[in-house]
Amino acid sequence: MANAPVKKVPIHLQSSQNRLLIKNGRVVNDDGMEDADVYIEDGIIKQVGRNLIIPGGTRTIDATGKLVMPGGIDPHTHFELEMMGAKSADDFYKGTRAAVAGGTTTVIDFVLPEKGQSLIEAYNNWREKADNKVCCDYALHVGITWWSPSVKKEMEQLVTDQYGVNSFKMFMAYKDAWMLDDYDMTRAMETCTELRALPMVHAENGHIIARNTEKLLAAGVNGPEGHELSRDEEVEAEAVNRACVIANQADSPLYIVHMMSKSAIQALEIARRRQKPPVYGETLAATVGTDGTHYRNACFRHAAAHVLSPPLRPDPDTPLAMVEALADDRLQLIGSDNCTFHEKDKELGKDNFSKIPNGVNGVEDRMAILWQKGVNTGLMDPCRFVAVTSATAAKVFNLWPGKGRVCAGADADLVVWDPRLERTISAAAHRHAVPFNIFEGQHVVGSPQYVIVNGRVCLDDGDLRVAEGSGRFLKTPVNSPYVYGGEAPSSSPQPQRETPTHSPSKISNGNGTPDLNLVQRQLDSVNVSGCSTPTGRKMREPGQRDLQNSTFSISKEIEGLDTKTSVRVRNPPGGKSSGLW
Repeated sequence: MANAPVKKVPIHLQSSQNRLLIKNGRVVNDDGMEDADVYIEDGIIKQVGRNLIIPGGTRTIDATGKLVMPGGIDPHTHFELEMMGAKSADDFYKGTRAAVAGGTTTVIDFVLPEKGQSLIEAYNNWREKADNKVCCDYALHVGITWWSPSVKKEMEQLVTDQYGVNSFKMFMAYKDAWMLDDYDMTRAMETCTELRALPMVHAENGHIIARNTEKLLAAGVNGPEGHELSRDEEVEAEAVNRACVIANQADSPLYIVHMMSKSAIQALEIARRRQKPPVYGETLAATVGTDGTHYRNACFRHAAAHVLSPPLRPDPDTPLAMVEALADDRLQLIGSDNCTFHEKDKELGKDNFSKIPNGVNGVEDRMAILWQKGVNTGLMDPCRFVAVTSATAAKVFNLWPGKGRVCAGADADLVVWDPRLERTISAAAHRHAVPFNIFEGQHVVGSPQYVIVNGRVCLDDGDLRVAEGSGRFLKTPVNSPYVYGGEAPSSSPQPQRETPTHSPSKISNGNGTPDLNLVQRQLDSVNVSGCSTPTGRKMREPGQRDLQNSTFSISKEIEGLDTKTSVRVRNPPGGKSSGLW
């Protein structure tokens, strides 16, 4: 990225990042797919196309039968976070190492000042913790945990190029800790509007939670099940609605983090229909991959390991509803909210659920879980998968198109995704610092085979090789064209804000269970020379070959078929095909 400082590259990494060719793959962006080779030099994508002229000494990765996608962007992590008397176990090295292993090449963490603490002091503390540890690029949101004229003044400083922050998070929960009242939240959102920054909200009614907690403890309910009982769906949905009303009054866009329930999604849908400033909703890998029945497990260690806020919902239909909302653009992004704690820290709440540190894993398995639950079931196609795991985050936080897109000039953050690679998620094999995984035992089909971070092959055919401190801090400029509209700054050649136009190709087997034939049909159905969106925009860069007649087929490459199995479907002028592909 042009706005990131250049670091001296260690000698042992220089040759690996210099020149790389990814050959024979299918490139997937949020607006379409094409069969193309990708040439990388000095950490930048230089060419995307066929019959490229490549200099000698270039390493080649054969991506036959694989997908070449932008590296994932996790917009929500908490590494080395101190909360509720404990510190999260995954530091910036172990956390970003786990991220890279799962195909995520950029994370955005949260600076959370204590009440009364200087925002800039807290920001500097986070930079000090992260800069020499990160294995991939990272950016920072900053929390607004208290309000005064000095906070506003520091927000004005943080959005300058010196600090590079364009998003500020407010809490409607955690009473007596980070929670803001409605008046202060209104002032903070008004300031975001003035600065052309993006306010983010943790939406739960903190006062109701506090009172429910008192009543549950008085009734003798002190185990992890009390956590979910104290903050049910209605408590989340009310706060979502209230946050949207406040944002609308402040004429501000809004980003709601970790939405966890069907009721919250319904509140968001209503707000998105009525409000002019855009509202974005994020959900989590945890919500998609598991549910709240775990809170009633007889083993405290197991139940407490699933505690996060808002909580996982016991409604068994919630995970499917979340995937459908992501596919239909009722939710726009998926993060991890990765905030792991050791068992001894979770035991701080052994006799009082309100003292269990909140947080779960997810940064490593986020992409594989969504692929399994979304793409393998036919609920979303690979283009929409790219949108919700990377491209939309890049646009919202003004990193586009340097991040979140496979195109000439972008950072060489890429995933070579094998849609047939099978594995079983297990704490014994993951890279987190804790011996527990909330997705334990889940079988997934589809995972990264290679992960390239700034041109370096960090996951090399399953072998993880990362360097501590090799990542960069990314400045996120305010006035994101995607959020606020208008022209992008001339120094950052970004497109104007777009209304999402991609219509996911749904091919469902009717029961929400994985079916690889559905995945294959999705991959084969797309016009690989262009895009599958109603806009008719092409992915091909000017001067590249028309790949319309490509014979690439994942079925053919993997299964050895002698005939072409793909069917090219064109969108008619002015509208999309209504056929079921």
